[in-house]
Amino acid sequence: MARKLTGVVTSDVQDKTITVTVSRSVTHPIYGKRYTVSKKFAVHDEKNEAHVGDKVDITETRPISKRKSFTLARVVETGHASEELKDETKEVVEAPVAKAVKKPKAVKAGVESSTSAKASSLGQAKKTQTATGSSRAKA
Repeated sequence: MARKLTGVVTSDVQDKTITVTVSRSVTHPIYGKRYTVSKKFAVHDEKNEAHVGDKVDITETRPISKRKSFTLARVVETGHASEELKDETKEVVEAPVAKAVKKPKAVKAGVESSTSAKASSLGQAKKTQTATGSSRAKA
């Protein structure tokens, strides 16, 4: 007996072929949680009457091609997937521009910035402490 399914058209770009997504609700056998399983079918649409967003009934038939084994039975209801162009004339409100923070320039040979000078002096202090011995008493 031929399967009869109801789904929503997700693509109608191809000639005489639509892609229909059929969703069903399944309960997990162990946990009892309900979740949705969806499957896509390539459906033969001889008159190109179904469009994206339409709810359709499909019927299983003999294979029409490698992927198509369903034909469009009827369009149940037309979809609301009409493409509308958005109005491009939006009012642009300029936000106050924050002052940019200047980054220090690259360090030239022999000249150090204040932050790199502090870092290098700390590094020198650590090196001298380890070389002369720690100020802490060893136990």
